[in-house]
Amino acid sequence: MTAITEATPRWIDTIFRWNWTVVLARLAIASPYLIGGLDKATDFPAAVAEQAHFGLQPAWLWAIMTIVVELGGSLLLIGGRLVWLAAGGLGVLTGVAALVANNFWAMQGPERFAATNAFFEHLGLVGGLALAAAIAAYRKGNTERLKR
Repeated sequence: MTAITEATPRWIDTIFRWNWTVVLARLAIASPYLIGGLDKATDFPAAVAEQAHFGLQPAWLWAIMTIVVELGGSLLLIGGRLVWLAAGGLGVLTGVAALVANNFWAMQGPERFAATNAFFEHLGLVGGLALAAAIAAYRKGNTERLKR
């Protein structure tokens, strides 16, 4: 077995090649969406109120769309099916949420500090989702676009 790079220790290379590593990584990145979707689905009035709080109208429609994307995207991502679609949907949802809920540029003091951290945490999730889609493409042999 050839190491991923010459600097990668053999035991790390073995872990990266283990199929369950990818599944567990997808489960980890999907977990906030899976839990969030379940919370919203089991307390729909709170989900509607959350959407209304951020000015998204009609709030009930935004709540339904959020639940569908969070649960559907999570299940697809964890199952390794249509990972590009799951990661894209969750990434767009996360980007919209970051812009709507964490507009740190319009805040001052401690609120700005907390919103800035949350915004960039969301941005990190978007990056992780993009990497999940890239890894899925690589594993399926669709590597041309990854070589650029």
